[in-house]
Amino acid sequence: MEFMTEATLTLHRGRNLDIISSAQIVRSHWNELVVPAAFATASLLAELVDTCCESDEPMPEIYELLVGAAAAIAGGGEPTRLVPRFELRLMHALGVAPPADRCVRCGGPLERGRAWVDTHAGGLACARCAGGRGDAAMLDDADVANFRGLGAARGGDVRPTLEATPRVARAVDALLTYHLGRRPRSRALLDELPAPR
Repeated sequence: MEFMTEATLTLHRGRNLDIISSAQIVRSHWNELVVPAAFATASLLAELVDTCCESDEPMPEIYELLVGAAAAIAGGGEPTRLVPRFELRLMHALGVAPPADRCVRCGGPLERGRAWVDTHAGGLACARCAGGRGDAAMLDDADVANFRGLGAARGGDVRPTLEATPRVARAVDALLTYHLGRRPRSRALLDELPAPR
């Protein structure tokens, strides 16, 4: 079994363990994933799905999200740029995505021009609820629009955006880390790679 290979398996129920009696590859992107940036990105996405989906319940939306991401990584380009959109879409699929148009604390609309990342509340906060948190976690109007586009599904009111601004990428990572309760270990692989140009 190669990493990120989609296969159908026939299992035979054993006394203690199930036995694989046949396997057929549906899709394999192995040749495209041996590039360090692609492998590091795919490792992170696989760890996120594995961490978030520990139940035995099938989650077709997350499966389709991972299949699409694997194909996009294999398609070339800069795979690390896909991570923030994947993370935000994963939060949407899990039902923990923050609202992109209102304050996570008071529920009021976000003021045009800026919002603050409130990781303790798991979303974006308005100026009043953010208080004097400084500019470190502030998102300007373009960032808020980018945040909305990253989480947008195809065919909705907001046009999907594939690439995150640097501040939005950090915000999405912080919010997902909050929901997971820890930072994914494979994130260190991406941090070691040179920044995309």
